[in-house]
Amino acid sequence: MVESLQRLGGVATRAALIGVTDRRSVDLALEVGDIIAVARGRYALAEVDAARREAHRLTGAVCRRSAAQLWGWELLRPPEVPEVTVPRNRNVALPQRGSSSIHWADLHRSEVDDGVTTRPRTLTDCLRTLPFDEALAVADSALRSGFSPRLLRGLVAGASGPGSAQMRRVADLASPDAANPFESGLRAIAVDVHGLTVRPQVSVYDPGFLGRPDLVDERLRIALEADSFEWHGGRAALRRDARRYDAFAVRGWLVLRFAWEDVMFDQAWVRSILVAAVAERADRACVGCRAA
Repeated sequence: MVESLQRLGGVATRAALIGVTDRRSVDLALEVGDIIAVARGRYALAEVDAARREAHRLTGAVCRRSAAQLWGWELLRPPEVPEVTVPRNRNVALPQRGSSSIHWADLHRSEVDDGVTTRPRTLTDCLRTLPFDEALAVADSALRSGFSPRLLRGLVAGASGPGSAQMRRVADLASPDAANPFESGLRAIAVDVHGLTVRPQVSVYDPGFLGRPDLVDERLRIALEADSFEWHGGRAALRRDARRYDAFAVRGWLVLRFAWEDVMFDQAWVRSILVAAVAERADRACVGCRAA
């Protein structure tokens, strides 16, 4: 159960969690405390509640990924321990830190809401300090949850100092159309592949409706799928996916399917496949040009 919720980004609705497990498992996990209800029909890992406790103990504020979870944003990699911000002049001895990840910053009172960094401050911290793929996943989820794109652009417009360049890049790429953090992680790899330009959740018509792949490069006719066993397991799902794959293939599309483990832990391999795919499409185009 905990692993399923982690793969969903650390937070999920009851319907989404039941969709990848079952009702009895969800209820049991709630009963034993492996997951907690943060709102009606919305669940999170138990570590989310621990973040509030740790921030209170340290007289600080829940921040970064822990704060993102409390705002209901999905993460590519949930924090292993609560993340807490304390004032710069605060001396927190090692024994006092406990199981928290401590960050030092002077937060204005307008940047803290009930012991948690506000949505704008949380997003700013995540975009500035997290690895690029995690930052993109947070930004996508924030927009998906209703965070204003205009406000996001405003946050990065005047940014300076360490991490500001990444902030602007993530803001330019962030999209509410991204379906989940797994897909965002795959897109983070793809955007660094020269010649590949992907967009999330594009409906493909060729000429009739073929499907809505996770990521699409319409010029190269490449579709990328972030394949999760939870969503694609079972005979009915297998048949549906096979038929969609065949429909794309006979119309000249190159469909690449990536497992969660590879996107999370073997990005170099994923990137090598994407580079090879771009080269294959370029060779095909050159053959077509010579034939003409």
